[in-house]
Amino acid sequence: MKIGVVGTKGGWSTERLADTVGEIAGERLLIAIDEVRLDLPSGRALCNGVNLMDLDALIIKKIGSRYSPDLLDRLEILRYVAERGVPVFSSPLSILRVLDRLSCTITLQLAGIPMPPTTITESIDHALDAVREYGEAVFKPLYTSKARGMFVLRDGPEARKAVEEYKAENPIMYIQKTIDLQDSDLGLAFLGGEYLTTYARCKTNGAWNTTTESGGKYAPFDPPAEVIELARKAQSLFDLDFTCVDVALTDEGPFVFEVSAFGGFRGLLEARNIDAARLYAEYVLKKVDK
Repeated sequence: MKIGVVGTKGGWSTERLADTVGEIAGERLLIAIDEVRLDLPSGRALCNGVNLMDLDALIIKKIGSRYSPDLLDRLEILRYVAERGVPVFSSPLSILRVLDRLSCTITLQLAGIPMPPTTITESIDHALDAVREYGEAVFKPLYTSKARGMFVLRDGPEARKAVEEYKAENPIMYIQKTIDLQDSDLGLAFLGGEYLTTYARCKTNGAWNTTTESGGKYAPFDPPAEVIELARKAQSLFDLDFTCVDVALTDEGPFVFEVSAFGGFRGLLEARNIDAARLYAEYVLKKVDK
């Protein structure tokens, strides 16, 4: 059986998934999307001598080393492959809905999922009003992961200059009230819509966020049933085959930050000793083999 893994060469989770799929399916096929040629007259999608249209399935692990709007166009190539009959996990359309932070947020908000107070604006004055109302706010680029490009801002005489500089690179500003994370937040993992387990990302220093790039460490955590059900509802809105829902437990109750299309493998392994790559590979083979 030929199953390709779409990912970034050298990436830890990509290589792990490609190795596992190769071991189980009998052939290792790692597809770097930036090396694909989509030829619309013939309908072929070629990568290093492989026509993706001839594969039994594709698993999308990563489509770029950094989040950017360019990834949306890469997903369109994979959408073409999927709609021509190749099973793709997760669906490119599902990933499109979570890749853009604003698209994900709007879907969650329309479904009544509790999130931190958030402002979306292109106006510097409105952005400053939000900072003033929130007391302290996090500015988040629409395409990012692991807190890259984010910064925390308090109201004060230097706030306008900081917002002006930020807006020069981020015309649409996503501004979220700072939430007391109580030194950790959670990743709740789901496979095929079924709950797997939860890990925590814990601060180990004075960083404002818990990401591993800021020194955060993974730890096991068992959330109450109502938090699991909240995360289950959040991920069900997107129909992803594998996902992690980022949740913060606060004095005001649980808040969902986002639903991720790509994360979770390392957290599950380090905190729970769960090999998500193997579980995902076995899940896909079972789906394809039906």
